[in-house]
Amino acid sequence: MPTADELINPRTTDLLASAMAAAGVAPVRALRGCGALLEGLSFSRRVTTVKEAVLADLPDAYPAFAQVVRTALSRPDFTGWMTFPVNAAVAEHALASDAFEPGLDLLAALTPRLTAEMAVRPFLREDLHRALRPALAWTGHPDPHVRRLASEGTRPRLPWAPRLTALVTDPAPALPVLDALYRDPSEYVRRSVANHLNDISHDHPGTAVATAARWLAEPAPTTPALVRHGLRTLVKAGDRDALDLLGNDPDVRVRVVGPDVRTAHVHLGGDLVFDYEVTNTGPRTARLVIDYVVHYRKANGSLSPKVFKLTSRDLLPGERRSGVRRHPLRPLSTRRHHPGAHRVQLQINGRPYGSSAFTLHIPPEAAIG
Repeated sequence: MPTADELINPRTTDLLASAMAAAGVAPVRALRGCGALLEGLSFSRRVTTVKEAVLADLPDAYPAFAQVVRTALSRPDFTGWMTFPVNAAVAEHALASDAFEPGLDLLAALTPRLTAEMAVRPFLREDLHRALRPALAWTGHPDPHVRRLASEGTRPRLPWAPRLTALVTDPAPALPVLDALYRDPSEYVRRSVANHLNDISHDHPGTAVATAARWLAEPAPTTPALVRHGLRTLVKAGDRDALDLLGNDPDVRVRVVGPDVRTAHVHLGGDLVFDYEVTNTGPRTARLVIDYVVHYRKANGSLSPKVFKLTSRDLLPGERRSGVRRHPLRPLSTRRHHPGAHRVQLQINGRPYGSSAFTLHIPPEAAIG
């Protein structure tokens, strides 16, 4: 992951100041000076600092403010991360100036330079149904970045963004956006649709499966792959309706050997290595989603499972699939590792098979928590 300084830094703000000056802003004192204020700040605080400089330097009246931004958009050098705080400034200024639809129109123009998915969310929180009308119109836009904005900006659980609680509670109002995009020719757009469907599955698994079933009834050639990605969390959780829709029978007849751990002792920074073997013992071709589960040791000694993708395969009757998996156990900011006994398990079509233990060793100087 890039650091905050790699994304928004004094060079970024200098380039943004030059772009605004070329668009007719004079002087650009706040933007020229804000680069010196960024050191040591988190990414979100950097965005806020530059956003406030944009609001200080650009005109107070929203129409004049928007005209400056549109003039900057005529310049190819107004692009990338410098536009991210501008997106935030557009949202704040438009909502404060009762320029709801014009603000969303400007964000749609900005999103090809760097996604405006974060900046549309204040509009959705302010008035969900009013904001969804332009979003639905974006689904017919010729630019895939704008079409993706319709799906990505309305995701209930967009990472690194506040949740849209109204759509977490009831995802139905945004479903017409997804219905318009699931057969989109752009993989970039379809990936967003799948991730949006996966967001829905966390809170409304029945709605996610029913939506996927509708799409599979009127598919494009790309729809099965989109649905598999969109239902991935339900498949990992062993949701029978999702598995049945995808043709992955949890009661499939298989013989499973493993996981057989090769590395009974793993030092932090090393790899867990295990073998596995799966044989179709049934009379028909078996469609298998083969995952594995690492049961991580917690500070209190209990185990917490985390499912990881291994492979998806169709096995003919009597056919066997075997392999070796290396799973890294590295220090992570998103996971606290604790020394002691862990377990690894296979999961086939949502059903657990086998279990093997291994011990994670962490030197005292590297222990966390």
